[in-house]
Parts: sequence; C-alpha cells; structure tokens
Amino acid sequence: MIWYYIDENETEEDRRKGPYTFDEILELSEKEIIKDHTLVWEKGMADWVCWKDVSQKNNISEEQVKEALESILNNTPTTRHYAGFFIRALAYGIDNLILTAVGVVLIMILNALGQIDLVELSGIMEAYTADSSTDVFTQMLEVKGVHLFLAIWGALQAIYFILFTAFKSQTPGKMVFGIFVVPAQSDLIVTEKGKMKLGFLQSTLRYVSSLFTQLTLTFYGLGYIIVMIDPKRRALHDWVGKTHVVHAKIVKIKTQSVEAKEKK
Repeated sequence: MIWYYIDENETEEDRRKGPYTFDEILELSEKEIIKDHTLVWEKGMADWVCWKDVSQKNNISEEQVKEALESILNNTPTTRHYAGFFIRALAYGIDNLILTAVGVVLIMILNALGQIDLVELSGIMEAYTADSSTDVFTQMLEVKGVHLFLAIWGALQAIYFILFTAFKSQTPGKMVFGIFVVPAQSDLIVTEKGKMKLGFLQSTLRYVSSLFTQLTLTFYGLGYIIVMIDPKRRALHDWVGKTHVVHAKIVKIKTQSVEAKEKK
C-alpha cells in the first residue's frame, strides 16, 4: 500500500508528501505530524479523505499502533507461526489430565461430605470392566450425587479454559509447548515483544464454540481435522471465536522498500 498526505504547513510548494507505507503513516500519526483532519490518499482511492476516517475504518487501536511502531523502530518485520494439529492435541491432552485430577479430588470431597455414593460408582465400573456391553453411562447418571458432580466439574472446566485463555493467552497445556491463543486481527500487526490478549468475552465465545467442536467427534472429528488443512491451522471454534493458536516464536520475514516495489 502506497500512501500520501497533505502537509498543511506547506503553502507555496507541493503540499503532497509521500510515498509512504501504511506503517510509516501510522508512525507519522503517532508523532502527530498527521492529525485526525489531515487529508490522506492511497493509490486506488477516488479522492482524499481525513486520516480519522481511515483509522476508524481500519479499527486501529492504540495498542496496535504501538506494536506497529515498535516493529518499525526495531526494523524486524515479522509473521506468526501457527500451531499445528498434533502440538495442539498434546497441549489439550495435558489440560485434560489436569482437569481429570481435579475431578478425582472433587469426587473425594463430595464422597467425604456424603453427597455422592462412591461405592455404587465403583460397583458400576467393575461391572462394566467385566461386561463392556453394559450401559454404564445411564447407570452412572442414576447414582446419587453424579448430577451435582457433573455440574460442578463442568463449571470448573469452563472457568479453567476461559480465564487462562483470557488473562494468560495460554492454558497450562499450551504453556508446556510455548503456544498461545491470539485474536485473528493481531496477525495484521505483530512484533517480537508482547501479544494481543483475547479478553473475557472473546475467550468465553471461543470456549462455548469449542463445545460444538467436541460434538463433531461423532462426525469423524471434522471440527478438529480442519486444523490439518487450513493454512492458518484453525479449528471450528477458532473460526467462530476469530482466534489463532500460534507459537511464541515469531518468524522474521524479508520486505521490499517502497522504491523497489514501485520499480516493479
């Protein structure tokens, strides 16, 4: 993208300044050389427009501007390295091991309080081990306290995934492998330092949609398998929640100068 702006301080000579890349325009805006009312123009636009209208249209946040400036100053153009299917599966496996341990502790507590019949549950599991054709799930739901356990454990699972993703961008499983969840729009401007966080609402949306992804396991796990074929390695809940799962390591890329692009 090649941009120009009108320098209002010039009165006699050509007031048009440029060409600039969009990142350079952002830097000029941060330095207040380009103000909200400054006229800007990009090749392909029908007429000049105010910078304020451009920034609002592109939904540019203060954080994004700061990250863009940091990338410019460090001269390190970068891109995200998306996490693939298998590393995500391993991370999810670790999270499930943690939640299983939490579930065992919860059952022990409920049993100690007399809120669940652990002896009857054990009997059902022994019967299932002897005869796998037994409808173990239906029988377990009929045991005293099982519904209470499932409600509490389900709530703890939701809290685990939503809060870790919202405030840390990583669940413990993802921390092990150095991958984290970011908003899809953070791919527009990235730097080697810091990352954009999802926030509570987007994290909640992603978790709720992940429950539907789990339902696709009855359809050969299509909600997960698409990670293997999507260029940005998104599962169904990534599409719905508008997120990407990326490696902590950011890959540096080579860029051409504006002059080199114009020569082509």
